[in-house]
Amino acid sequence: AYAQRMARLSARIFGEVPPHLKTSEKSDPKVVRIFSEKPPDQRPEIAHYYPRHVELTLITQRLRHIGLFRDEYLDFVDEMKRQRALRGKANPKKGEGKRALRRSR
Repeated sequence: AYAQRMARLSARIFGEVPPHLKTSEKSDPKVVRIFSEKPPDQRPEIAHYYPRHVELTLITQRLRHIGLFRDEYLDFVDEMKRQRALRGKANPKKGEGKRALRRSR
């Protein structure tokens, strides 16, 4: 069993048709094509399908902080927080909550 698996693996690595296939199946073009192409995890169209979200998020946050990138939604959220603070509805800062006010009396 181990030798058969190693033979299959070696055939897959070197692009050969595995020995366990019959001679009639060796000439099948689909089998030859499957074993001759790269494994899916090594093909760039599959391995690099999704963009690098973490890096893009960090870059846009830095650019927004510098002022080179405008995110309208985050600008809106910041404006809503600012307006709540002006009305006195914002969360208290650390050490300025109800418990701290009771202790200071």
